[in-house]
Amino acid sequence: MVSVPRGDAEATMNRPRPCDSDMSTVFSLDLLANILDRVSDPRDRKSCRLVCHGFLRAEEIHRRSLRVLRLEVLPGLLRRYAAGLECLDLSACPALDDRAFSAALAAGAGQWRLRSVSLSRASGVGWRGLAALVDACPRLEAVDLSHCVGVGDREAAALANAAGLRELRLDKCLGLTDVGLAKVAVGCAGLEKLGIKWCLEISDIGIDLLAKKCQDLKELDISYLKISNRSINSISSLGKLEVLNMVGCSFVDDEGLQFLKHRNNSLRVINNTADVDSSAKPFEWNRLICFLSLVHALLQSINISRCENVTSSGLTSVIEGNSGLQKLNVGDCFPELASLFFSKLNDLKDSLTVLKLDGFQVSASSLKIIGLNCKNLAKIGLSKCQSVTDEGIFELVANCVHLTTIDLTCCHLLTDRALISIGDQCKKLRCLRLESCNLITDKGLECIGTCCSSLEEIDLTDCSLSSTAMKYLSQCSKLVVLKLGLCYMISDEGLVLLASNCKKLRELDLYRCVEITDDGLAAIAAGCKKIQKLNLCYCTKITDGGLRHVSRLEELRDLELRGLCHVTSSGIAKIAMGCRHLSELDLKRCNLVDDGGLFALAQYTENLRQINISYCSISGTGLCMLLGTLKCLQDVKLVHLSLVPIEWFEIALRASYEKLKKLKLLIGLRNLLSPLLIEKLHSRGCRIRWVEKPFAARR
Repeated sequence: MVSVPRGDAEATMNRPRPCDSDMSTVFSLDLLANILDRVSDPRDRKSCRLVCHGFLRAEEIHRRSLRVLRLEVLPGLLRRYAAGLECLDLSACPALDDRAFSAALAAGAGQWRLRSVSLSRASGVGWRGLAALVDACPRLEAVDLSHCVGVGDREAAALANAAGLRELRLDKCLGLTDVGLAKVAVGCAGLEKLGIKWCLEISDIGIDLLAKKCQDLKELDISYLKISNRSINSISSLGKLEVLNMVGCSFVDDEGLQFLKHRNNSLRVINNTADVDSSAKPFEWNRLICFLSLVHALLQSINISRCENVTSSGLTSVIEGNSGLQKLNVGDCFPELASLFFSKLNDLKDSLTVLKLDGFQVSASSLKIIGLNCKNLAKIGLSKCQSVTDEGIFELVANCVHLTTIDLTCCHLLTDRALISIGDQCKKLRCLRLESCNLITDKGLECIGTCCSSLEEIDLTDCSLSSTAMKYLSQCSKLVVLKLGLCYMISDEGLVLLASNCKKLRELDLYRCVEITDDGLAAIAAGCKKIQKLNLCYCTKITDGGLRHVSRLEELRDLELRGLCHVTSSGIAKIAMGCRHLSELDLKRCNLVDDGGLFALAQYTENLRQINISYCSISGTGLCMLLGTLKCLQDVKLVHLSLVPIEWFEIALRASYEKLKKLKLLIGLRNLLSPLLIEKLHSRGCRIRWVEKPFAARR
């Protein structure tokens, strides 16, 4: 999806007029559109649109996707792009409700070609808005309502009228029951992908009807539902099912997984020629084979993690009945896997590419079996497998040489020998997670940096590394994500080395890297200009001077500055003026930040959606300015603002209740704020987290 910054999303009256010279008199609109398609940077595309009316018109006709960040520009944008738009993302559009949504849809009446709409977290949209969507968009195929906690059966009934719907996400729609699911199943029988994760009111009855009515389902997420083995029996009848996620289904046990073993019995008839008339014509025989091959597709991916009542026996039965599995996640179910499970992996030797065993006791001999049986593995997860040793990693990678992702988080027994084995064997490695592997040193990183030139992501949080390790990692010029939190010995010297060659870095985590100073940030800002996410929490030597360097990172979206005791409003103002795309900001315990910093944020950070200003030295005026001005703000944490009187909390929240989706407050405010205000926040879908900490009311 293409993000629309303020300058791009405002109405035409705020947009510079394109040049009067029109290139469309020389080149066709299709050719101009092809030129635009080859411009990857959204800012450059915006500049092209200002060249002439031809480019502007070409973009309006050929644009296929749009992500809107501000409600007031929505009608104008939809009116402009209605003719060609196919994908619309309103998940980040604040204060969206039925009235605004219906009015926006009316702006493109009769022109809509929309196929996909995301309303994730759009808690203000109810059944009226969804009914308007279905009526206006006859080609609708995909809708995302995940995390709309107020969505229930009435909203599901409105969506059920979209007979062409193929994909629907209803994760954490807490009001949805079997009745609503039944409406969807009957009205949208062609569904191929469905997510109902955390819909806790759905039972076996709803799943049974779903399986009977939606026989085309290919992907299904039923994670954390309170369903039993009966539901798994129903699901086993879905002949086209390829992906099943059932994380945390605590009432399912081995008996339920047995149903998944036997779901493909109808395929085995193909091998029994005694049941087939040998005199059948070749054409008829081929038609029969084709028909039977469609009866039950092999399951390709299954996630059974956190299902606490399954055992190795149940997991083994899943493997036995689905020899085409490509992805298998069985993490955090029980402490130890039986040897039979590992030997059965041989049945998946030609297909399995992803295996996650997080939280199990996995011995060296078990890892050797995995290596021998699953040579096509591309990703393996061994997070919190505390019995994993250097020997086990050696046995694994000796045969799994195609691994691109290895997760060894909290494998505390690993040393540099494991990293040397990985570096020697896994030349295609792109992602390596080593958080809390306390025994690895700079020497182990030398082999990774030298041998794994394709590395894009590495997590070294809480590892005993120095700046020397950064010298080795700087050889990985493709590095995009680097996490160094709690690496206390990393200094400015290490950041200078990184910045010299890691030009593609997008995410850098320096949480509690207490030796980092402003000079290190100067190097990062000069060498890693593409950084979008930066964590500097509790890097206590950083001052406003360091933030002045950070303000040069024009693509920065997410900045965490928690606990920077030397940072003042002057530094925050520099960030606000330089980082115009900032959407998330954490200023918790920045005690020297006052109203001046908030005024700068209110003026310049128009796309800010999430902010934490707990413990800051701000007044009621500053709070009202911030919450009342930032139109995209949706997630706010306001704990221990000791200088803000109760009445100013009330005013600030009244000015912003329509757009807020998450709010964190001291529990002491619950009885001091107006009950009507709290009710209004809840009615708009805002989730309030009340924190139990001592609080003395100020008036």
